[in-house]
Amino acid sequence: MSRPARPQAGGNGAGQNFNSTLSIVVAVVAVLVGFFILRDINSNGTSSSSSPSDDTSVDAGTTVPDAAVTTLPAATNTTGFKVLVANASGVPGSAGDVSVALQGLGFIVQPPLNKSDATPKQTLTMVYYIAGQEANAANIAAALGGVATAPMPDPVPTQTGNMGEASVLVLLGTDLAGKPLAGAPAAVTTTTVAG
Repeated sequence: MSRPARPQAGGNGAGQNFNSTLSIVVAVVAVLVGFFILRDINSNGTSSSSSPSDDTSVDAGTTVPDAAVTTLPAATNTTGFKVLVANASGVPGSAGDVSVALQGLGFIVQPPLNKSDATPKQTLTMVYYIAGQEANAANIAAALGGVATAPMPDPVPTQTGNMGEASVLVLLGTDLAGKPLAGAPAAVTTTTVAG
């Protein structure tokens, strides 16, 4: 009677077990590395606590070499603010025309309003701004041809007494009412020739 052959140690079966074990170890290491990378990214982006090595404060009387001081540029982001045009000229539809022109220049414009009853008719257009919006007001003033800017008066000179979501108010005077803006795209007109 002959006996069935046994697999020998170190043969094909042992190699397959080693490859399976190696694959599992590589997969576990990859998952752990991914976990630590994501944890590090999240802690850098959302951590509110700081470690002693992250402390960048300087005690009074400490001299910091010039090379260690970094000067950041001033914030110049003027996108996202909203503009409101209020008609103080007495020219019907002029606030809507200026609103459309400003929108054509890329500004976010609120639906136009009229001036308050307490505000007199204006001959000169004025750009008013809420605190912190000086640069945005200057951009609007430049788009209107260089009109003056000033802090927002109290009460707000609109028919509603507020500006809604806007942070810059154009109080439109007769100087710009019914006229195209210098920086705005020209309106297309058609001429019919009798023939």
